[in-house]
Amino acid sequence: MMWGSPPIPAQTRVATMAEKCESLSRVLACKTGGGGGGTGAGFPSFLPKEVEKIKDPFARTLAQRIERLPVQIGISESCIMSSCVKPIIQRETNPMVLLHCFDSSCLEWRCTYPLLEEAGLEVWAIDVLGWGFSDLERLPPCNAASKRHHLYQLWKSYIKRPMILVGPSLGAAVAVDFAVNYPEAVEKLVLINASVYGEGTGDLAKLPTIVAQGLVGRLHCLLPWWKDATINFIFSGGYNVISQIKQVKQKALIICGERDQIIGYKQAVRLHCELQDAILRKVPDCGHLPHVQKPRYVAKLIADFARGDCH
Repeated sequence: MMWGSPPIPAQTRVATMAEKCESLSRVLACKTGGGGGGTGAGFPSFLPKEVEKIKDPFARTLAQRIERLPVQIGISESCIMSSCVKPIIQRETNPMVLLHCFDSSCLEWRCTYPLLEEAGLEVWAIDVLGWGFSDLERLPPCNAASKRHHLYQLWKSYIKRPMILVGPSLGAAVAVDFAVNYPEAVEKLVLINASVYGEGTGDLAKLPTIVAQGLVGRLHCLLPWWKDATINFIFSGGYNVISQIKQVKQKALIICGERDQIIGYKQAVRLHCELQDAILRKVPDCGHLPHVQKPRYVAKLIADFARGDCH
């Protein structure tokens, strides 16, 4: 419609992309039982059938809560049905949004997520574009800019309040990049064994395989577009947020595993020095994934920080 032209009559108005997305969401909910339906075991139908073989009770419980929400990523493009775990109750305090490591999914938070909910927090666990359980049959670009834009559109459509953004490993680079580009959307940052000093995808080979070990960690790899989405990201150059670190204005909690062999303690100290307002906490007897290995310890650190009790 041209500027200054009369409005389109209501009966002939063309639906916006956002409205089409909302309509699609309602249709899917009717057909599949709320964002994806379920198997006989209560799992969403869009998850690989192998999910039923998972024995871990925490993974099973969180997997049953995964939904797909329509997220618009372009004016003329269709929506991406984006996977996440939504909070059961909206709180008065700002929400917490959990990202995940390189080539992982929201199931990475299977043990820590319920503890954060028990602490009275409103918690989202979101699959970063290109990974997790989103529908990527019509493969979008999966570079850093696309991941950032997708997260913003999801935030703008559903979360709508400044959030405490939590990023482990490469997820910390996703969080830093997002916080600098969309400061209005981020109240605080939690960076766990932050992989933020790598230049592009050259250091990805050093990232851990522990998340991908066993069925829980590799479940998303069974989706047909997983390989193409990951290759797309790697060929795009990945993340390089070194120059953005000193631009972060939000208060940050840095968590590092005492025995992390991937991201050394010196990098955590460097990050602590370069951020404008940060607290550094070490998790004893723990490697690169404290939220997987020491969920209660990490959940308390994060919950105290969210409430302002961590000094």
